[in-house]
Amino acid sequence: MKKRYASKKRQVHDGDSANTRQRLLEVGGQIFAEKGFDRTTSKEITEQAGTNSAAVNYYFEGIEGLYAAVLEEASNMLIKSADMEAAVAEQQDAKAKLKTFLSMFINVLTSPASSSWRLRVLIREFASPTFVDHTPHEKSRLEKMNLLKGIVSELMDLPEDHPSVGRGCISIMGPCFMLMICDRVTLKHAFPQLGLKSDDASPLVEHMMQFALAGLAAVIDQEKQ
Repeated sequence: MKKRYASKKRQVHDGDSANTRQRLLEVGGQIFAEKGFDRTTSKEITEQAGTNSAAVNYYFEGIEGLYAAVLEEASNMLIKSADMEAAVAEQQDAKAKLKTFLSMFINVLTSPASSSWRLRVLIREFASPTFVDHTPHEKSRLEKMNLLKGIVSELMDLPEDHPSVGRGCISIMGPCFMLMICDRVTLKHAFPQLGLKSDDASPLVEHMMQFALAGLAAVIDQEKQ
């Protein structure tokens, strides 16, 4: 094992390891976003990244490891769970927590990052999950869902495992998923007056807050009957 590892290490002559690894992540992310995991090869990635052909195996133990790292990188670059949890924790009441939660999503979805490979590769994985083990990415996604579940539970004064809390979370996140999945050209054609630039984030969040709170209030009233 030691000889094989040493041999592999000698094959990679790409200068600084951190720079090479990051270059593979960037190029791999772009190609995965464009073509998907199944249609992408390590050879294509290393050629476009200008690295040794063994680089993907050396740094990521294969293309599956690279794809998992790309998903984690994309998720963290857009919204880190820890950052979201910290921002929400600073708020005192549930409404402010929900506004902070939604603002962080909408700010990303109306920023230049919305057209980057990071969002596109996450959309691909969301729409058509691969068999690749991407535990860190899945963990981050579950952390965000659990954070929202806690907020909605507090707003509705119901246990987190109550069915209405789960339905409320889905209703709140539905518009965010639509903004993620639908391309901007289609949205502009369908809703010409809908602003989707950074300056439009605040009024969009306010609208989503009004819509979400009114819907949750109606469900709460129904639960009390």
